[in-house]
Amino acid sequence: MNKIIKLPIIQEDPWLDPYIRDVHDRFVRFNKALNDIQAAEGSLLNFARAHFYYGINFSPDRNGWVYREWAPNADKLFLTGDFNEWSRTSHPLELNEKGDWEIFLPYAAYKDSFLHESKVKVTIHSSKGVTDRIPAYIRRVIQDPLTHDFSGQLWFPEKAFEWTSNFMLAENVQYPIIYECHVGMAQEAEKVGTYLEFADNILPRIKEGGYTAIQLMAVMEHPYYGSFGYHVSNFFCPSSRFGTPEELKYLVDKAHNMGIAVIMDIVHSHAVKNLAEGLNEFDGSEHQYFHPGPRGYHDGWDSKLFDYGKWEVKKFLLSNVRYWLEEFHFDGYRFDGVTSMLYFHHGSTTFDNYDKYFKDGVDWDAITYLQLANEVIHQFKQNALSIAEDVSGMPGLCRKPEDGGVGFDFRLAMGIPDYWIKILKERSDEDWDIHEMWGVLSNRRYKEKTIAYAESHDQALVGDKTIAFWLMDKDMYFHMHVDDQNMVIDRGIALHKLLRLFTISSGGEGYLNFMGNEFGHPEWVDFPRVGNDWSHQYARRQWSLSDNRDLKYKYFGNWDRAMIYLVRNHRVLSTTGAKQLHMDSTNKVIAFERNNLVFIFNFSPANSIFGYRFYVPQKGTYRIILNSDKKDFGGFDRVDDSIDYHTDEHQQLSIYLTNRTALVLQKV
Repeated sequence: MNKIIKLPIIQEDPWLDPYIRDVHDRFVRFNKALNDIQAAEGSLLNFARAHFYYGINFSPDRNGWVYREWAPNADKLFLTGDFNEWSRTSHPLELNEKGDWEIFLPYAAYKDSFLHESKVKVTIHSSKGVTDRIPAYIRRVIQDPLTHDFSGQLWFPEKAFEWTSNFMLAENVQYPIIYECHVGMAQEAEKVGTYLEFADNILPRIKEGGYTAIQLMAVMEHPYYGSFGYHVSNFFCPSSRFGTPEELKYLVDKAHNMGIAVIMDIVHSHAVKNLAEGLNEFDGSEHQYFHPGPRGYHDGWDSKLFDYGKWEVKKFLLSNVRYWLEEFHFDGYRFDGVTSMLYFHHGSTTFDNYDKYFKDGVDWDAITYLQLANEVIHQFKQNALSIAEDVSGMPGLCRKPEDGGVGFDFRLAMGIPDYWIKILKERSDEDWDIHEMWGVLSNRRYKEKTIAYAESHDQALVGDKTIAFWLMDKDMYFHMHVDDQNMVIDRGIALHKLLRLFTISSGGEGYLNFMGNEFGHPEWVDFPRVGNDWSHQYARRQWSLSDNRDLKYKYFGNWDRAMIYLVRNHRVLSTTGAKQLHMDSTNKVIAFERNNLVFIFNFSPANSIFGYRFYVPQKGTYRIILNSDKKDFGGFDRVDDSIDYHTDEHQQLSIYLTNRTALVLQKV
């Protein structure tokens, strides 16, 4: 029996002592899985090259195309497509020595028919009958505009894309400031935007805003546009509704030339249940890629759940991890639905004690898979990053396996936006609890890095409201002209600024914003669907509002840029945690220090205080370097930024602190 090792996360947290075996065992399982893979395939990265074996690949040695498919329960397979006039019987696949289905097409015989951009499918005979399916490892899928049917498409461009930059500043992923974005809805026109339009029109805006990374949603092919990209059908295909693979590469390359890292929203937590487009019942069984029965179906998402313990499924998904890094030069991933993966109950519980992390329905196969996926990422691209969308707070999620962890670099601080929305919905300004606010923003696990955010795409979806909408609601439609004085709008602008600065400065080691929310985009996101007559009115971003100098949206944008440049220039995110300096419940004032800057927030609706005194870490002279009450930010210029503030004998500063104002001071 293996000796139980007390791994670092146990040593550092006495509350984890009762779970020493659980943490040890997940490390043992990871090592066994890794050793098994290395014994069979030589290395983990070699194991993650299945897309060069399966699917359609050109073999220089044999001078022709080889198509292979893993379909253990199928009786017969036939390749069909434009090249053979859609014959469903003329090109049978045979079982090879590995038990995979295979067909070889000599170049000399098929060079004039097996062509770039021609369509293909595979006809599968199984116990479920005869079905035409899309090859599992296909690199491109297109939809017929008339029939809406999806088909695989051969993609053999004559000239390979020429990358002009592999640039990725390590700091961009160590302390990322992320712009979460969706290519299709990034344009103002009421249509589906393209990779090229995003690269040429939107990337310059992101660069100007100071963001160091973009997080691209909905890249993997999905049959229903309104799923926001989360019901994936074809895992190796960049969505063709936005353009070609080369055009996606152009987008990534242009971002790198601007010094912007590119993170992909990767969906390995589930898959679309569609038979025609996806993997479900591909070989006629329900247990090829997914668990059979109820365990293989997610009730809340109406989708299929992978069997992470199966060798071929691990190979498929880990190859997918490598593929996007290698083929499209992505700089890392945000893993969707990690909580759902970690537990058989998919997170439908309250994580109120440590047993819930280690004893209650934990899917150990999924944890091992995630450990391997993070290993692939970090072996393949040293500075690549991985972010877990997790609400559970599982200990060790963002620590290395050898520390007792799962291997992610960051977790999303999903409790922060939930908290902001909760108090905006349920409490008056007078009832905000600054101690509770501080607790929510500063509560994170030791040595585990967090991406903080005030809101993401989740809060922008129809049925919910953005922070701007919660604050200002219908008044945004009538009182956003700069000459229109309105108390609702004034309050909304002030608090929008405070919540964002408080989040970025105290909530984590990274920050995220969903596109348009930085300037208070006034409307929710609602994709074209039957219920809205397939309208794109709400599946777009109205940049003209921010650009219009006569509208107050410019104040939000001005503030966002100033806030981000301050955080970047002073490397605020590079230090662990903010140090509390002052808490005043009566006046709702919070002051803290982070990386030698002093942040002071007055959340009071009415209390503006002359000569407000508070302690600072060092004696000396301080100057305001960011002031949310400036007119450029929609404020009232009540505080003079030119004044120097000197500490007194008690190492305190005395300042004029106006209501609903945030100030950042630096020792000079």
